[in-house]
Amino acid sequence: MKKSILLFLSGLYSTVLLAQEDAKKIDVNINSKGDNWYASPWVWVVGAAVFILLLVALTRSGRRD
Repeated sequence: MKKSILLFLSGLYSTVLLAQEDAKKIDVNINSKGDNWYASPWVWVVGAAVFILLLVALTRSGRRD
């Protein structure tokens, strides 16, 4: 009895799972021209320069002779 119930449930689950499959064509274009501010190289250069200046300023403020 348990085997027949398991066989029925496994057939039911596989039918449900196959019914979920959708054949949509999804086009993922990674070469699109976006308006993301972080995609520009100059933003990273300016950000790195500001970070280095802050790091130098913080480390020099502790060296008072």
